[in-house]
Amino acid sequence: MKNIVLHKAETRGHANHGWLQSYHTFSFANYHNAERMSFGVLRVLNDDTVAPGMGFGTHPHQNMEIISIPLEGDLEHKDSMGNTTAIHYGDVQVMSAGTGVQHSEFNRNKESQVKFLQIWIIPNKENVTPRYDQISLDKKDRLNTFQQILSPNPNDEGVWIHQNAWFHLANFENDFSSEYQIKSKGNGLYIFNLKGNILVGDQELTTRDGLGIWNISEITIKANSDSEFLLMEVPLDLPK
Repeated sequence: MKNIVLHKAETRGHANHGWLQSYHTFSFANYHNAERMSFGVLRVLNDDTVAPGMGFGTHPHQNMEIISIPLEGDLEHKDSMGNTTAIHYGDVQVMSAGTGVQHSEFNRNKESQVKFLQIWIIPNKENVTPRYDQISLDKKDRLNTFQQILSPNPNDEGVWIHQNAWFHLANFENDFSSEYQIKSKGNGLYIFNLKGNILVGDQELTTRDGLGIWNISEITIKANSDSEFLLMEVPLDLPK
């Protein structure tokens, strides 16, 4: 029997820092909800908007897989591994923090804001050598299909992380439906609906709603309007 947990958009934590508007699906910083600590190894799902000319100063991370998915605008990245780059809509960025890394993220554009998803995954290996990767994807490859953007395999499509997880992005046209198959038995699936209206099984999701599902081997997703969403298949058991 499948199990679900529904997180409506308006129930998320919210932090207004002036230069940053951040919506937290799970407990983060000053937002604490004992019932929303994580979905398995999916620890953080932040929906961030950064004001023009502003950003996150240099700060450290350790033993976490950090994924950034830009939704609008350009975000400049600098880190202690020597990387200086910018990520744009259509890119996916990943850092394995491992033994420790420091980085900053800035919106260098003085005219427009940046929107991006910041996602943290608890790794299945600690104290690895820190690493950085960034790829650009063809957005046409997610029209009415699941475009894989992350996996555990360095030779597979998308970026990779130290965890038995798969991410897909999809743009479904109105009335299109498709079935997602769980890749690793026992994994759960967290769907974050970026825009539009979708039906996951018999559960409707509107813009910025999230839904966790487990005890399934497959699930049908149908678009009730032109929609864009992110699928995150992750282990439910936390590393020992």
